[in-house]
Order: sequence, then C-alpha cells, then structure tokens
Amino acid sequence: MRTVKLFLRAVLLAASGLASSVALADYPAPKQADWTASDFRFHTGEVMPALRIHYTTVGAPAGEPVLVLHGTAGSGTGMLTPAFAGELFGPGQPLDATKYFVILPDAIGTGKSTKPSDGMRARFPRYNYDDMLLAQYRLVTEGLGIRHLRLVLGNSMGGMHAWLWGVKYPDFMDALVPMACQPVEMSGRNWIMRRMLIDAVRKDPDWKGGDYVTQPRALQVANTFFGIATIGGSQAYYQAAPTREKADKLIDDRLAAPFTADANDFLYQWESSGDYDPAAGLGQIRAAVLAINSADDERNPPELGIMERELPRIKGARLYLIPGSTETRGHGTTGMARFWKAQLADLLASTPRR
Repeated sequence: MRTVKLFLRAVLLAASGLASSVALADYPAPKQADWTASDFRFHTGEVMPALRIHYTTVGAPAGEPVLVLHGTAGSGTGMLTPAFAGELFGPGQPLDATKYFVILPDAIGTGKSTKPSDGMRARFPRYNYDDMLLAQYRLVTEGLGIRHLRLVLGNSMGGMHAWLWGVKYPDFMDALVPMACQPVEMSGRNWIMRRMLIDAVRKDPDWKGGDYVTQPRALQVANTFFGIATIGGSQAYYQAAPTREKADKLIDDRLAAPFTADANDFLYQWESSGDYDPAAGLGQIRAAVLAINSADDERNPPELGIMERELPRIKGARLYLIPGSTETRGHGTTGMARFWKAQLADLLASTPRR
C-alpha cells in the first residue's frame, strides 16, 4: 500500500495548508509501545501463543481515553499528519491531548503489529475484522487497564471497526464516530474492486502460494490501479490532470514511487474485510453516533441510500455528509479533519458521560 499511502500523505499535507517546516501541532509528543496478547484465539479457532500489538499514544494516561482507528494497510503513526492530528490533538482542539488520552493501535497484520511477513507468510491465521477488534479490545482492557472509552473514532477500515465496537461492546464507549464507511455487508463496487485487487496478486505466477522470492510484479500495478479508482475524488483528479499528458505523468509518477509492500501482508489486509457485516446488530448500539462520509466517496457512494435506511435503527444517530468539491478527495476526504472537526466537537459537548 505504499503508493496509496504516499498519495494520501500528499493529499493531507496539501489540504493542511502547512509548509513542511511547520510542526504537526502543539500537542504532547507521541509515544510508541508494544503489548503482547497471550494465547490469542482467532475466529478460525487457531491460537497464537503471543500476538504483538503495537500502539501509539498521545497525552497522559490520566486523560479521558479515546480510541482512534486507522484504515486498511495503515498504522497508528500514519494518522499523525497535520491534516488529521494537527487539527484534533492541539490545545483547544476537539481531542485536546492535554485532556484526552488518545490511543492509536496498529491493527493485526499492519504497521508494527504481528503480521504474515514476520515469518509465517501464507501460513499466518486468516484473520478478519472480528479478530482485529478483539486485539484492540484486549489491548485497551488488559494492556492499558481501561474499562470505558469516551470515544471510538475510526476512518475507512477503522470506521468499520468502530461500527463493530458499537455492536459488540455497546456499553464501553460514550460516543462513536465511524467515517468513510457504511454499516452493512461488504458488497457492491467496494467488494468488487477489492476482489479484483486480491485476485491480481494471487493469480500472479510470481506469488507462488505465498512463498515468493521476489514480490509479485502485479502487486504495484494492481495497487496503483485500485488507489486511483477508489480514492482521490473525481473533481480533484480532473483538476490535477485536465489533459492526457498530465494524466499520463500522474500515473507514471505513481508507478515510479518507492513501493515496499509485502504481498502476503497485502492480501491478508484486503481479504480481512470480506465477511464484514454489522447490520444485524445496529439496534444494540447505545453510544451516541455521528457517522461521517463524503459525498464523493468512491467506495461508499451516498446515492445508494444505505445510511438513510440503516441509521434510524440507532437511537439519535446522525449522518454528516461532507459536500464534494475540488477541495475534497473522495474516500480520502475524512482524513482531513478540518471538514468535520466542528461536528465532532459538538458531539462531545452534547454527549453525557456514562
């Protein structure tokens, strides 16, 4: 996912309007650590004696705990951008780290948490979102000793995880903010594109069932194709590439960018979403819900009417739909907190502590 991450970082830095010499924000220095979940049981029944969960925190443990969850193939530190953390964690901002204890875990299979490329390759247990959620829950409760969260906020895959948190642990948080996602079965173009991405790598002869010597050649091309097709925003792409020559250069630059993804990690990361479906349990959610999507989200198009159909099942839940523009970035829009931080501040101000 290096190509997508490079693009997202460029998007976020451009959107922030900050020069590279400017500090991210005036918030406490992030701290990184590892916690090991012993005898971790996956949904398949497989047990890993020691599962490493890497995480980043911002603020002091005495602050109100907030869980912030990243997208597919991302990491906790990947959210420490000017456009995200720089808009949220500073003094007077919605998640002021002098008041909140912000926890950003690396999901199973991503960042510095245990993943297939650590050695097991394709013999790694086939994890899904339920497994990722359990690892997060064990980190929060066993690793950090926390029994209640003020907020669970997630973006893209992290947003889907946030929905599952609300369903599986309905009394564990006061507020829930799932972003760039929908609370229904993985389906439609969202899954079709993921399936094509997965198949492009799995059918590459160089993959060799996961025991490759060099990374499959299809990996970078498939990843670049997927990134352009499902993130970035139509208006923004047209503005950046209004001619064929500029469009060709954009593609050439993406394909020439450094690319360090591991094929097995990559396949596991995208396949893990295959059985995602929180819909049946939405009525169990007790937290105050603010769902945030963008009108130009390529993976979660609002014209499907899914949010209008599902949110009434959750008492008081509401949707904030960011209008699409040349300033938004499709599925990447919610990575720019300036578009929604006022709504988050209102949610926290109006949500009682339970």
